[in-house]
Amino acid sequence: MHPVDRRSFLRLSTRAAGTTAFTATVATVPAMAGAPRADRRAEQVTPPPARQFRAMWISSVVNIDWPSATGLTVAQQKEEYLAWLDLAQELGLNAVITQVRPTADAFWPSPYEPWSMYLSGTQGQDPGYDPLAFQIEAAHERNLEYHAWFNPYRVAMSEEPDLVEEHPARLRPDWVWPFGGKLYYDPGLPEVRAFVQDAMMDAISRYDVDGAHFDDYFYPYPVEGQTIPDEATYAAHSDGVTPIEDWRRENINLLVSEMHERIRAEKPWVRFGISPFGIWRNASSDPEGSDTSGSESYEIISADSLRWVRQGWVDYINPQIYWQFGHPAADYETLVRWWAEKVADTEVGLFIGEAAYKAITGTFPETTELGDHLDLTETLEAIDGNVLFSAASLRDDTTGSVDDLVQRHYSHPALVPVLDSVPGEAPAAPTLLVVRTTEEGVQVRWRGRGATSYALWHVPQAQVSEGDLADGRNLVATVRAGRGSQSLVHEGADGDGYYVVTAYDRTWHQSGPSEAARPRG
Repeated sequence: MHPVDRRSFLRLSTRAAGTTAFTATVATVPAMAGAPRADRRAEQVTPPPARQFRAMWISSVVNIDWPSATGLTVAQQKEEYLAWLDLAQELGLNAVITQVRPTADAFWPSPYEPWSMYLSGTQGQDPGYDPLAFQIEAAHERNLEYHAWFNPYRVAMSEEPDLVEEHPARLRPDWVWPFGGKLYYDPGLPEVRAFVQDAMMDAISRYDVDGAHFDDYFYPYPVEGQTIPDEATYAAHSDGVTPIEDWRRENINLLVSEMHERIRAEKPWVRFGISPFGIWRNASSDPEGSDTSGSESYEIISADSLRWVRQGWVDYINPQIYWQFGHPAADYETLVRWWAEKVADTEVGLFIGEAAYKAITGTFPETTELGDHLDLTETLEAIDGNVLFSAASLRDDTTGSVDDLVQRHYSHPALVPVLDSVPGEAPAAPTLLVVRTTEEGVQVRWRGRGATSYALWHVPQAQVSEGDLADGRNLVATVRAGRGSQSLVHEGADGDGYYVVTAYDRTWHQSGPSEAARPRG
């Protein structure tokens, strides 16, 4: 779970075990630096990947990341968000996952739910602009993917919140119940399931999002001495035979499958992903489970995440594997390899959720822990990238752990991977217009059509191979498509080698390369 109190949830089991043309400047990048822990140190035999999902979660609930406080002016809110995007670019990321519906509220003018209190301090108060529209436009100008992060069922962070009079929870008090100090919509009510889908689909339908994202909050996490108050809902909406635990899981399965179906029907290019708690089930509970002994999302939050993968109800799965190598209950390597095995031979992408907050607080025993994680994930073919929680942790790097990760693994840019379940079609190859040396470096200008973005490559020979375009060391930069011709300056380049440009649709299907050209003086 994404810890609003900065703590991970792990109990030992009771069981046995932009739109306009422009010129940009990009610098040459240093060679990969640093090295993993001695017990995992191995000479790199493959080049860094050119395709790798690199994202950070930007959390809005209780103002963890953005906005940093309620009541900031429009200018202050925009300035803060742009600073997060600047940080994403500085770190070499290519996507942001931003929370826009943290508690049955909205960061856009929604006809279903009120403006979020985390903007102004008062629920329902218009912030004076459209944050979602602003965020998407700003991300796309930087060619960052934008995934809108929704929490389906959480209504409020207290049991007696100050909800606006027209809030659905006030109009339909039979839809909600308190639990563990918070207020929730009842996932067992079919009308609730339809309503929360409508509320989230409003943003997906009306805005140019690249992805729709759920975190791990479905049924609430257990609270000692409390029982989820859904017996009446179970009696009214079950067959009376299915155990309540299976019935709850099926309610969540329906939410996930129906949401995926609706997104695919309306905007087939939008990627639907979920970041569940990292343990599905332990092997002691189910032979298919992992060799772990921690809490199981299958039991504690009614999340049958393995079924979502096998049924193809998600385009990507992003398990939160927030533990270190050698953790006694949830070893990082054990879980990563388990997920890679389960996702292999499916069309579902696999991104690993990383606990950057544990690295900067010193919870992890080694400064190199985050970088060591990517040493492993980059060797497993089924894994398409990593997502870091959260933005503030990446900025407030008091231990050097994030610097270590970036130097070792993100010193070259990366393209967003293609997901097999998401339809798309590569545009035509671009046409090179100019490749010339300047005082700043090498300027490359090209023209294309029908593309969402482009990538500039610096390759050793004129005959460009698939291997050249899989090697992250050859990737100079990516840029959002604009009108007319576009230009990039490879700052500090000395004129050796050849330059080519490739084009991409919005689902990152790649064109053939342009003609390769050497710089002219």
